[in-house]
Amino acid sequence: MTLTALATPASKETSMTITRRNFLTAATATAGAAMTPEMSHGHPHGHEHQAVPSDPTLRVKALESLLVEKGLVDRAALDALVDTYEHKIGPRNGARVVSRAWVEPAFKARLLADANDAMADFEYVSRQGDRMVVVENTATLHNLIVCTLCSCYPWPVLGLPPVWYKSAPYRSRAVIDPRGVLREFGLELPANVEVRVWDSTAELRYLVLPERPAGTEQMGEEELAALVTRDSMVGVAKVAVASSGGQG
Repeated sequence: MTLTALATPASKETSMTITRRNFLTAATATAGAAMTPEMSHGHPHGHEHQAVPSDPTLRVKALESLLVEKGLVDRAALDALVDTYEHKIGPRNGARVVSRAWVEPAFKARLLADANDAMADFEYVSRQGDRMVVVENTATLHNLIVCTLCSCYPWPVLGLPPVWYKSAPYRSRAVIDPRGVLREFGLELPANVEVRVWDSTAELRYLVLPERPAGTEQMGEEELAALVTRDSMVGVAKVAVASSGGQG
């Protein structure tokens, strides 16, 4: 499974067209099937890949199927609930943090110095005891977040991690070829822009503070928050403003 298969050009809510339901269906359908380098990336190379879906993926599918069979869970309702937390409720929290940092220099300084302390202003506190670190994008530096071992993610500000973030291709290629990965998400960076990759862990989670787009000087905090996407806070996209002046 390549990132190209997972990614499409960025949209306002999400750049991914694959759904949780499609992912679970595909994962269980291919369980036990070997994955060659050609199947995984479209070109041969030396590093290994997970040949079968992870145990958690298979367990989730098995548990969900059992609950549905017993009439305790409705698949459509479950999908809607997950989608709400993945794309709506979660990222809105992070967007509020970003927009506050854009309009209040003092808050931005606090956020970059001690993200946990600054985010406590919004009552965004992790229940897992991990430490949050915010890294800032500039005209010459672009940050990209990944978890190479599993799917560690800043839940309090981004909600549930998207399927592509947890996939083996993203977790491996984000480190090996970050510019190539960004290109597949539709983000082409100039050669003079440094790309810095941050590997999240159970104890340390990262959030990208995107660059504030030009032409938003007159926008208020709420308007700015509406522009910020989940993908821009992971680092696979930039915040944009539509030519008409609306949301990007």
